[in-house]
Amino acid sequence: GMKIPLLIGGATTSKIHTAVKIAPNYSAPTVHVLDASRSVPVVNSLTTADLKDAFAEKIVAEYETVRGEHYRKRTTQKYATLAEARRNPVDIAWKPEELYTPKQLGITVFENVPLETLRSYIDWTPFFQTWQLAGRYPKILDDATVGVEARKLLADANALLDKLIADKSLTATGVAGLFPANAVGDDIEVYTDETRSDVRAVIHTLRQQTDKAAGRFNRALSDYIAPKSNGSEGGLKDYIGGFAVTTGLGADDVAKRFEAEHDDYQSIMTKALADRLAEAFAEWLHEKVRTELWGYAPAEKLANDSLIEETYQGIRPAPGYPACPDHTEKSILFDLLGAERHTGITLTESYAMFPAASVSGFYFAHPRAEYFGLGKISKDQVADYAARKGLTLEETERWLSPNLGYEPAAKEIASVPATA
Repeated sequence: GMKIPLLIGGATTSKIHTAVKIAPNYSAPTVHVLDASRSVPVVNSLTTADLKDAFAEKIVAEYETVRGEHYRKRTTQKYATLAEARRNPVDIAWKPEELYTPKQLGITVFENVPLETLRSYIDWTPFFQTWQLAGRYPKILDDATVGVEARKLLADANALLDKLIADKSLTATGVAGLFPANAVGDDIEVYTDETRSDVRAVIHTLRQQTDKAAGRFNRALSDYIAPKSNGSEGGLKDYIGGFAVTTGLGADDVAKRFEAEHDDYQSIMTKALADRLAEAFAEWLHEKVRTELWGYAPAEKLANDSLIEETYQGIRPAPGYPACPDHTEKSILFDLLGAERHTGITLTESYAMFPAASVSGFYFAHPRAEYFGLGKISKDQVADYAARKGLTLEETERWLSPNLGYEPAAKEIASVPATA
């Protein structure tokens, strides 16, 4: 029943997402804005007596068109059946020399990792995007349009980072785990020990279902783990890893102190730096896993640019991201790692991590492993996935909503009042 207009913006939002997911579920005008500066004319239109009704009606009509186009695309896309997709996995010829026994199986905890160590692993490009400055670092510093502001912003960031390091205001804590594993269809069984007789956890993966041209695969992350038929009965033995790291412990306290001093700029800067340090921690830890803990690339020596470009062997996909969009798999990962106990990171009811400056994911080591996007999937896979996870179809459709290639039966588009 709220009548306050809702404005949606930010790097991870879009007009389609706003029209399809948010507007139908709110009782007042809901408008997507590209960035904060664009919100001013929108607010003016929504608060001016002789403009607001016409503006709200225009948005409702525009978003109805956006929804209609979205649903038409969803229903006209051609999909392989789940059975057909499973007959077209990544064609890996499993070889013992491409499976690597970790040097250190089990859990390894990293407490109070020095922030100065992580600093050299920072990818600054997303930092500038946080502040709506477009361009890749370091070229952005010499950009004719935003270069001056970019240099000033970087100087301010480094000055604050110096202070955070000196004061030890943020705590960097993480955990990594490496476990025996084998694929069973589209699932990955994780075992308690090398006997592989006790299944400790099952990681559920999803498979691409859009029609593929000849020579292209319907990928699932389980394709990168040796199958159980080869792996657990005297054949090939494979492994999987996981991690969770945070540099957010203490960040909220620092930000609140700045806010109490009415210094919103430094408050936002603190949170942005904590996010960059968390991603740097994930990069640093993955390197340590590749070179030491798993040890399949002991001679690797890559510059930070090469790390950012991911020229190394192996991937670290995260639940909620394109290859594995189901956030509920995060709870399986956290249980495997004892992540909350070892790091202090907790999961909200929607599986967001707290503190916000936290990163988690899985490790895959096979040379053929690469990132991909799942895309849209059909109801046959959603039903199969729900049965494998022990969830209802409706629950699973809710968690996989952005990836559904069909319209759930219960879905109804609510009518949105035109006036503010």
